[in-house]
Amino acid sequence: MASNGSEPVIGLTTYLEPSSFAVWETEAALLHRVYLDGVVRAGGIPVLLPPVSGAHDRLLSVVDGLVLVGGADVEPARYGQVPHETTYTRPDRDAFEFGLLDRALATGLPVLGVCRGMEVLNVALGGTLTQHLPDATGDLAHQPARATFGTTTITLAEGSLAASILGGETEGRCYHHQAVAALGDGLRAVGWAEDGTVEAVELPGPGFALGVQWHPEQDIDDVRLFAALVAAAKERREKGA
Repeated sequence: MASNGSEPVIGLTTYLEPSSFAVWETEAALLHRVYLDGVVRAGGIPVLLPPVSGAHDRLLSVVDGLVLVGGADVEPARYGQVPHETTYTRPDRDAFEFGLLDRALATGLPVLGVCRGMEVLNVALGGTLTQHLPDATGDLAHQPARATFGTTTITLAEGSLAASILGGETEGRCYHHQAVAALGDGLRAVGWAEDGTVEAVELPGPGFALGVQWHPEQDIDDVRLFAALVAAAKERREKGA
């Protein structure tokens, strides 16, 4: 059990990237602030989890919920493919996040996967990815241009966890060139873009394990997904799990 305070502690994974700030040119652990603002607005306390440790159980023992954030592509060897020319990876981050997710699912820790995070969830459970979505769809709707988000209308399955949070349809800010191909074991596809791209997956059952392909942190006025994660984390903590 992580904390006895009223606000659940939510761990968020981070990037290790070459960075420039103040007078420094160095590698840094980074995360877009909007993720942190989303957790705070939802009533949680955000904690950054950099990919520099293999102590997954110890790390998860101090948080009540986990967000696997967006970022680089998952290493294709993890799902039996060779890299597409557009695929870029961060193997150290893969090792860290797959380890965290394995322990989170084993212990029932609430998990929200965002974009890459949804892809990690799918691959971790034996699924595969379409490495370059424009090859399948013929357009750039899901990633219009460098550093430019698209807008996608997502239809959510009736009775799903995602629909219970967001209703039957929602608008998402998207920035992804990959997508779910074959679903991982036990996962259910529960959200689709108009072109059929899978935009949400979840593990059915009493726990909270939900992945969305879009970026909910980009709409700071709508923190329903973060609020649902925080609520699940608080409920689990209060039960003494």
